[in-house]
Amino acid sequence: MAKNQLKKTFLAPLGKDNPVFVQILGICSTLAVTNKLQNTMVMTLGVMFTTALSSWTISLLRNHIPSRIRMMVETMVIATFVIVVDIVLKAFFPDMWKQLGPYVGLIITNCIVMGRVEAFALQNKPSLSLIDGLASGLGYTYVLMAIAFVRELLGTGSLWGYQILGSWWTNWAIMIMPPGGFFMLAIFIWIVKEVITKEAKHV
Repeated sequence: MAKNQLKKTFLAPLGKDNPVFVQILGICSTLAVTNKLQNTMVMTLGVMFTTALSSWTISLLRNHIPSRIRMMVETMVIATFVIVVDIVLKAFFPDMWKQLGPYVGLIITNCIVMGRVEAFALQNKPSLSLIDGLASGLGYTYVLMAIAFVRELLGTGSLWGYQILGSWWTNWAIMIMPPGGFFMLAIFIWIVKEVITKEAKHV
């Protein structure tokens, strides 16, 4: 496998083909879990795990899946890995599992997971599909972590449970409310597309 192909497959979801700020996929998670860094990290790691292994598994099976039941098989594979994530959280991190509630199960419906399976894994080798799934999950992770960092800091004055801003700070309640997630996502997309991307083109 050519190194250039591996590099391109890994880097594309981190930048020009990012699933969140380019393809605008998986944004429901922005509303659901980005009010706390800790919740966001757990959720995004779950998505990364599911995306990588689902893509790898479907790529292994791609020549044996009848087209008429293709999406049913994909959903079952994705659901299997989501159940693994849910069981691990419930067994080893019960408090986190209770905080996230139904959101872990909703990874099954995350458009990024099904999108990479359909768009990439069905046409490529398992190793390349694994890298694509991992990179897509990583691209999703750093965007949501950046949003969660700002939301938790401005909304509570703290990060990861540690108070960062002093008593002089007035918490922005909207940041920990659902609208704050979409507000921050819109700003993030604007910064990337209108500032960073344009500056790169002019260099």
